[in-house]
Amino acid sequence: MARAAGAPAAPVAIVEPERAHAPSSDRPSDELAASPAWVDSRTSIDLFCDAMWLEHGLSRNTLDAYRRDLQLFAQWLAAQHEANVDQASEAMLTGYIAARSDGKATSSNRRLSVFRRYYGWAVREHRAAADPTLRIASAKQAPRFPSTLSEAQVEALLAAPDVDTPLGLRDRAMLELMYASGLRVSELVTLKSVEVGLNEGVVRVTGKGSKERLVPFGEVAHGWIERYLRDGRPALLGARAADPLFVTARGDGMTRQQFWNIIKRHAQQADVRAHLSPHTLRHAFATHLLNHGADLRVVQLLLGHSDISTTQIYTHVARERLKTLHAAHHPRG
Repeated sequence: MARAAGAPAAPVAIVEPERAHAPSSDRPSDELAASPAWVDSRTSIDLFCDAMWLEHGLSRNTLDAYRRDLQLFAQWLAAQHEANVDQASEAMLTGYIAARSDGKATSSNRRLSVFRRYYGWAVREHRAAADPTLRIASAKQAPRFPSTLSEAQVEALLAAPDVDTPLGLRDRAMLELMYASGLRVSELVTLKSVEVGLNEGVVRVTGKGSKERLVPFGEVAHGWIERYLRDGRPALLGARAADPLFVTARGDGMTRQQFWNIIKRHAQQADVRAHLSPHTLRHAFATHLLNHGADLRVVQLLLGHSDISTTQIYTHVARERLKTLHAAHHPRG
């Protein structure tokens, strides 16, 4: 049956293609790297990433993820259709998404989000004639809520490092600061000494989109940072100089992976048996603030969320925690 004039087009279903699987590496073969389609795609992708950095201040990690997703798509297009990213049709894009499917709606939706952003830019810049993402619907996915630790579990985790050693002092100061401020891991490991105001009790953070915010961190974290700066950091650096606040035994800045390993190691030492992530203490920071009556808008500002709907996921976690406590302790629970 024909669609009535002016009626919106139905979302396109993603079906399994008959073509080869999508590439698993973002490094093309020598033959593919020399193809005009790949060369043209790479130029467009580089221009897009430059524009996202200049116009929106996206972080290096975000831009690297965008570049990888787009380059994998460009490889597939060049190999299967001898087309570049600006020549992609709706059918090509749905075929690629299906070829890359791992059964997880979150993965498909993440890629689709990148493609929507790319083609919105490409059409505005007259690099692409049309946006092939317009009729492609996102995959349905259940709402995801961050797992968090109880206050007792957080206390056990914070107390795990051996503070009689320079590395233990560093770890304690990092964990205390993250729980006290709710910083993202990338913000924590890139924090510079000059961005910590001990007298004011705040850190100056440059977050997503190059947005700067001031975040308080409280007396307990203040004490551990001060002790780390006095006894731990000088022992780790020796005669070397370094901008980052938190440094390794070699005097280098920390990486996100190194901090993740720190959390896992100390959680194991503290026998904290819970689902962990690099942002475990950030999630605990937000949830515990809400549990103790903090205003949602205040938590939004502290976390650096541009959209309050992102912060609202923590209200669900807080409600679930209250329901669990009620059921456990109320005489008629």
